[in-house]
Parts: sequence; structure tokens; C-alpha cells
Amino acid sequence: MRVRDFLLLVAVCLIWGFSNVVSKIVVSDWQVPPLFFAAARFAIVVAATARWLLPMPRPAWRIVAIGLLMGGGNFALLFLGLQTASPSAAAVVVQIGVPFTTLLSVVILNERIHWRRGLGIALTLAGVLLVVWRPGGIAISGGLLYIVACAFAGSLGAILMKQMTDVPPLRFQAWVGLTSCAPLALASAAFETGQWSSSVAAGWPFVAALLFAALLVSVFAHTAYYGLIARYEANLIAPLTLMTPLSTMAFGVALTGDRLDARMIAGAALALGGVLIVALRRKRATEVLVMSERP
Repeated sequence: MRVRDFLLLVAVCLIWGFSNVVSKIVVSDWQVPPLFFAAARFAIVVAATARWLLPMPRPAWRIVAIGLLMGGGNFALLFLGLQTASPSAAAVVVQIGVPFTTLLSVVILNERIHWRRGLGIALTLAGVLLVVWRPGGIAISGGLLYIVACAFAGSLGAILMKQMTDVPPLRFQAWVGLTSCAPLALASAAFETGQWSSSVAAGWPFVAALLFAALLVSVFAHTAYYGLIARYEANLIAPLTLMTPLSTMAFGVALTGDRLDARMIAGAALALGGVLIVALRRKRATEVLVMSERP
């Protein structure tokens, strides 16, 4: 990999890691309703990418389903989870998307699981279970259950995306924004209150966080990431994206006071080790894995 592209991937992973912590601050510390935050983010994405909407990718139902799963569904569930879960715990638990992606690829893409990928899946699950373990048994919080659902939505969206070809990254982002914005806005209006008062109370920092999430994360980082996937082997890109959960944990410790005890560190090591094993397997499966890695 060229040095410039490697540094670009590092920047993308750091942006994603920082974004997870910023989102935690927005929906937890500033108490901005999560569905409203997600809707506002995608409204800005649509405004920034509207010129790339046409022609519509075909089949239409699939791009709509992908947009809802990898956009509205994924981020709504992530933000709901971050209301109560720490960014560090979420960064580890979301790795359960690796087993989800692998199992869905077996069912939908007729992939086969060999023993090394099976070992990777087992290690990932063991790491996630260790993170949610408490004395007396497994005690997964409501927030982390949302993170598990977020991982599943992203994995299913990645499988469907694998079945589409020749969709430019900015067109994909435009349709993710378009298909996500209205459902999220309606859901926020139906189930949330205090959207504008909490946003006004947060002030300009909220505006900055919103623009960061929409423009720097969705438009720049995601587009750059898909450009790197197009230029390099998936089994080169996938292991390097492990910088994202590591940077999330580092930013979480620095900015939101996350605690990294021995259990959390051991769970993270197991989960990320399992992800690495899966990522180094055959190219086709790894291509689907890297599609589901976007925060």
C-alpha cells in the first residue's frame, strides 16, 4: 500500500473512532434525541450529495433496503445504544458483526466456513461475552443490545451491497441519506420530545458535531474508504480497520472517562484477534466484511 493511502486509511479510522465518542457526547451528555440526531445528519448528507442521486442504482428495492439498513437503521440503533453504553464497550460489542456477516454470507452468498474462520468467530464471540460479563453471569445492558442490533443491520446491509455493482461511493452515500432521512424524521416526531430545545441548549458545539458527522464522517471518510477498497485487496484493508475500535477506546478514555479494566482489555484483545483471523481469510468473504465496518 502506498504511504499516502495508508495515511488516508489511518485518518479515516481516527475520524470514525472520534465520531463514536462525539456521538456519545451528543446523545448522552447533551441529551439530543438520537433519532433526531441521525435524521439531521442524513439531511445534511442528502444536501451535500444531491447531485449524485441520478441515475438511481438498480434494482431500486435493493438500494432502498441497503440505505435503510446501513444508514437509518444502523445509526439510529448506534445512537440509541450510546445513550447508555460507553464508546469503548460499544466498540468491542459491535465486533459481533463479524460473526453476523459470516453467517449471513453462508445463507445468502453460499460461502463456506472453514476452521480458521470458525476459530475467528469463536474468539470474537468470546471477547464480546467477556466484555458484557459481570460477576454472577452475563448482564448485557439495554444500550449494548442496541449495539448488537446495529451490528446485525450493518452486516445484512453489507451482504445486500455485495450483490450490487458499479455504484459510485458518492451515489451510494446520497441514497443512504435519502432513504434514511424521512423515516428517521418521522420516527423522531412520533417517539421523541425536546428535539429543538436540547439542540438549542447544546448550541454551536452541537452544530459543529452535526457537520462533522455528516460531512467529515459520512461524505469524506466513507467515500475515501470505499475508494481504498476499490484500489486494494480486501484482506489488506480489513485488518487495518481494527484501528477504528482501538481509536474509539483511546478517545473514550480521554474524552468520556471510559474505564478500561483487565476484563475489558482481555475482551477487546480476544474480539479483535478473532476479527483479524476472519479478515485474513478468503477474499470474497473479506470484501463483505470490510463493507460492514463503517461506523
